[in-house]
Amino acid sequence: MSPRWSALAAVLAAYGPRWAESAYANESTWHYDDGGGNWADIRFAGEGRAVLLGHDHEYSTTYFRAAAEYFGEPETDLLAGCPAWWAEAIGDYLERIDSEGMWIGFIYGYDGGTWTRADYDADDGFTALNLPALDDRAVLKQITEQLSMSIGGRPAGAAPAPALLDRMLAECPDLSADTAQALLGGRGLDVDAALRAAHQFRRGPQEHAT
Repeated sequence: MSPRWSALAAVLAAYGPRWAESAYANESTWHYDDGGGNWADIRFAGEGRAVLLGHDHEYSTTYFRAAAEYFGEPETDLLAGCPAWWAEAIGDYLERIDSEGMWIGFIYGYDGGTWTRADYDADDGFTALNLPALDDRAVLKQITEQLSMSIGGRPAGAAPAPALLDRMLAECPDLSADTAQALLGGRGLDVDAALRAAHQFRRGPQEHAT
């Protein structure tokens, strides 16, 4: 997932700090949100393991932990039967359920070979979230729309050349200055910020989920 996630992060970062908040990496986590309250993070747990968690405010109907009481709905235990390291890896997120009312609709774990989740029937919202980093076409569509629309007084730009987008995706997270300049420089965007954002996805744990 790192090429797609980092490519999106690079383009958003080129528009400035506010946009950069919607897709980024730090040393332990990759973050994505759609700007409308829906989000997904991957938290790396070492030894090739990771936990993917998030929430879709329209379609997550799992009502995990405090959300069940808050909304008056039956709870789905997203950690039922799951290895203890899942909860350990996302302990800070679990604390924020009570401290900040940050709801979690889905939790998936990666053990180095397979993604799994607890057994439940409720819609957890993951499919509806449509995480762009899962599919080349989805992330390239979002990048194309971002680069083509009018934002912050800038006139709408021409759609980027498909070959250039493919080149970017092939390079990321090791995006080159030449490719970033070719894609973003002529649009008055911050090429250096784009490069930093993409390269953050290669600074995380040595072993990560793909």
